Amino acid sequence: MTTAAGRLVDHFQYGLDAPICLTWELTYACNLACVHCLSSSGRRDPRELDTAECKAVIDELERMQVFYVNIGGGEPTVRSDFWELVDYATAHRVGVKFSTNGVRITPGTARRLAASDYVDVQLSLDGATADVNDAVRGAGSHATVLRAMGHLRDAGFRGFKISVVATRHNIGQLDAFKRLADEYGAQLRLTRLRPSGRGADVWDELHPTADQQRQLYDWLVEHGDDVLTGDSFFHLSAYGSALPGLNLCGAGRVVCLIDPVGDVYACPFAIHDTFKAGNVRETGGFTRVWRHSDLFADLRRPQSGGACTSCSAYDSCRGGCMAAKFFTGLPLDGPDPECVQGHGEPALADPGRTVPASGQDHSRRGPVLVPLGRRTPPVSACEEHPLAGFELQ
Repeated sequence: MTTAAGRLVDHFQYGLDAPICLTWELTYACNLACVHCLSSSGRRDPRELDTAECKAVIDELERMQVFYVNIGGGEPTVRSDFWELVDYATAHRVGVKFSTNGVRITPGTARRLAASDYVDVQLSLDGATADVNDAVRGAGSHATVLRAMGHLRDAGFRGFKISVVATRHNIGQLDAFKRLADEYGAQLRLTRLRPSGRGADVWDELHPTADQQRQLYDWLVEHGDDVLTGDSFFHLSAYGSALPGLNLCGAGRVVCLIDPVGDVYACPFAIHDTFKAGNVRETGGFTRVWRHSDLFADLRRPQSGGACTSCSAYDSCRGGCMAAKFFTGLPLDGPDPECVQGHGEPALADPGRTVPASGQDHSRRGPVLVPLGRRTPPVSACEEHPLAGFELQ
């Protein structure tokens, strides 16, 4: 990393006047039940922000000059006002990237997306083959994503994202993922598996082994800027040279999350009361939470680094991921559970380690496939089923 970039990182660690990127989960409703879902999505929360409240948040983001918002869920496209909110955001100079499992990306939708300069799409795919993907995301989900990718390619949408959560079952498919992205004119994005939400139940069996971590690092170094990571793997920089990106935990400094009911969390991967800074429905809205919450102020103070400061790799990995440490019961000023120097292993073996319980669970039993049919208004605000209002064709 250059000296100039280093100074930029030093500046970012003390926070900015507005987040560089805001993650916003519009709904917990989802047609799938992915085993590693960070927000344990499935059922809609009847308290979720309504259309007017969402637009008020977008107005704030415009005033704060937020670059773009990363919309997710749940499956955000099942909200009846989804496209209305997307159009409102782009009309108010707030770019939109939304994450989807592809279930509602029709040929018409793909053409609409391809015609917009301010909307990007991120399709979730956790296996280059159906057997690997569907074991995590549910039967038929691989075919659904490939169909959506085909629609986007046929519509001329270049550069949409294919988002992959790296697990021990798909690390061996990195080249295959890259070939898929190239075939469809997309860009590959790899993210780290975090032990939060339902991911806490499967982290032990799904997170990459130490050998696979090294394989992943070498692969990322080789492919450089051709593959996005969203700074997910800055803990791997302790292997050697820094990976592209800030290589910094941006929680409460440059990123945060708004959940469907308006609660603001320091990190998209840390949906827990410990990291809740406030709610957009409170006086002062999102702006007050971002700029004045006690939690964010604390995160922006100089950090001691704790036990990790004695490690020669500390300047590279900066102690690793806050969420990964918290949800495995490790101290926040200690080593990352996947520390490449091996310091996380004895910490995980500590018999006194207490893993915090998940703060919320919106799961339901089994996946429900969303029909590509009509949606008829109105939908009750208290209806929790993700398919409320859909009619089969």
